[in-house]
Amino acid sequence: MHDKKREAELRDLEQQMAEPGFWDNKEVSQEVVRRYNDLKRSGSSGDTFPAVITIIAGTGGDDAEDFARILADMYRRYAQKQGFSLYEVDRHETPVGGYKNITLAVDDPSAYGLLKHETGVHRLVRISPFNAKKQRHTSFVLVDVTPKVPPIKEVAIPEDDLEVTFMNAGGPGGQNVNKRETAVRVRHVPSGLTVRVERERSQVRNKEAALEILRGKLLMLMQKRQVEQLRDLSFDKKAGIEWGNQVRSYVLHPYKLVKDLRVDYEESNPDDVFEGKIDGFIDALQSGL
Repeated sequence: MHDKKREAELRDLEQQMAEPGFWDNKEVSQEVVRRYNDLKRSGSSGDTFPAVITIIAGTGGDDAEDFARILADMYRRYAQKQGFSLYEVDRHETPVGGYKNITLAVDDPSAYGLLKHETGVHRLVRISPFNAKKQRHTSFVLVDVTPKVPPIKEVAIPEDDLEVTFMNAGGPGGQNVNKRETAVRVRHVPSGLTVRVERERSQVRNKEAALEILRGKLLMLMQKRQVEQLRDLSFDKKAGIEWGNQVRSYVLHPYKLVKDLRVDYEESNPDDVFEGKIDGFIDALQSGL
């Protein structure tokens, strides 16, 4: 599409989104936002990367680890609905079937642009299935979405900055499923960032996959530091604090509601959300942030 025509349509859609009651009809509003985001992406390639989703259980014990599993399944189902290829990079499964942490890769060039705002602390409130007294329990999980970046000049990593370790791949609960040392852990010494990959049967391919993920994490770290430097120059520090804040709350008891705390958008059916129907949140976040 010609730039002038695209900009004109973007302005028209922005006016529609600014109208009172825009979100009253969810089907229409989501279609408008989806068109808006498609036009925005067509004019920019900064977000055109596959995505890597890392999910880490936080406070909440077994409930938090189960919540990490629930979110991993949610993103799997979302990717399936979109027709994206998703595979598991690494996981640390618990004896009760939850995850201390799990890393998923979504190999579609639009994945990072769609999922990047999932980054942050997610909160679950429910009656704990792990508590004999059936008490309400709150647990927290950190979701980190980074781009999967091929070799580019802006994120060149000297070999001297890398610490590479090979180890046996492990199955659920840590059991050994592969006697050969094919799993790879790559640590970027200057930043301390570490990536572990065990998906492939080859050390070389696992190292290549780990470096792609590491480049994405380094790119995000560089951008974050640039933003922090600009914030120090332009904003009051108290007003600018946002890293690590809660981004979305999933409440199953005493009422049912999923609400994003950054935009005025919520869903009243958590079961649908956990089935991967998160398009409404994605569209609202892309238009509202």
